[in-house]
Amino acid sequence: MGQPKALLPWGKVTLIEYQFRQLSEAGVDEIVVVLGHATDEIRERVPDTARVVVNLHFQEGRATSLRAGALALSDDADPIVVLNVDQPRPGDLISRLIKAHAASGAAISRPVFGDKHGHPIVLAGSLLDELRRVEEESQGLLGVVNAHRDEMQDIDLGDERVLVDFNTPEEYEKALARFGQS
Repeated sequence: MGQPKALLPWGKVTLIEYQFRQLSEAGVDEIVVVLGHATDEIRERVPDTARVVVNLHFQEGRATSLRAGALALSDDADPIVVLNVDQPRPGDLISRLIKAHAASGAAISRPVFGDKHGHPIVLAGSLLDELRRVEEESQGLLGVVNAHRDEMQDIDLGDERVLVDFNTPEEYEKALARFGQS
């Protein structure tokens, strides 16, 4: 991307600032930001009310960041919202997903649009210990989802923004033009 994704503009702020604000507006009261690459640069943009965790092993895979974040959560965290910075979601969407998760009684809820599943994934607090032990070899978050597939609910919010994700400059520009101007 030429720079850390967390520092890319999204509307009038950076992605990290946008995500933090949206999670807060959705009612998420414990926000853990896991940093790896470009920690010092990104940390400057993280609000003081976030708990920042530095993952020194980020190059070993995403499971190390998930594990670091889960270890930083309070033991009574429930539900747990897992969201990457390159998956910007508005607060109203996150809030609707959390409410649908609570109403479902499912261990895991994931949003869908059409026949595709998206993010964020919401997990019951009872899965926190599993999140704290994820490994790349066991497929990290996907391993937890697969282990509890029979306890998972797909939630159709009728909102294609659950699919926004970008890994290339072209994907970012397309998402920014379509969803990142408000």
